[in-house]
Amino acid sequence: MEETILNALERTEKPKIVRAAGFIPGVIYGDGVAQASSVKFEAMALNKILTKHGSNAKVWVKYGSNKRFGFIKDIQRNPIEGKVIHIDVQLVSEDQEVRMQLPITFNGRAELEHKSLFLQVNKSDIEVLGKASLIPDGVVFDVSEKQLGDTVTIDDFNLDKQIKANDREDEIYAVVIAQKQQIEEEPAEEKIAE
Repeated sequence: MEETILNALERTEKPKIVRAAGFIPGVIYGDGVAQASSVKFEAMALNKILTKHGSNAKVWVKYGSNKRFGFIKDIQRNPIEGKVIHIDVQLVSEDQEVRMQLPITFNGRAELEHKSLFLQVNKSDIEVLGKASLIPDGVVFDVSEKQLGDTVTIDDFNLDKQIKANDREDEIYAVVIAQKQQIEEEPAEEKIAE
């Protein structure tokens, strides 16, 4: 497993000052930590991790002389700009069971559109329970080979056998439907009364 390292520095300043200095305020807590610690993360490094691994990224947090395994538990964003303004990281042992919401990415939508089909997404995430080290950052599924009326269910995701999906077994995450034909009608000519 590739180690994604996130450096955390002690934070004593107010969040606004931390952000102005190019950092993102946050909190680390969990396994082996007596109490939650206020920290700050370098904004550029954190944004690279979020871009590459998503909002549930598994990370190794380096804080002082310690390096602990964990995952990003919560991200707060500015509602207008969408920028990350605060982050929570939960530290866990790699074999600890955790419950997570994983985002689902559906690839191959363009191929469906070429067949005049459309993917109607009913649910864009899946709740799972399993060892922290086995849980992926997200689920990616290719829908390009799907046909009209096909559905996407838990069985399509090929999750590790040790990861249990907490959603219903018959949960339908997406359905392939026909694209709606938009018929452009010519405006009726107005009859002029003479």
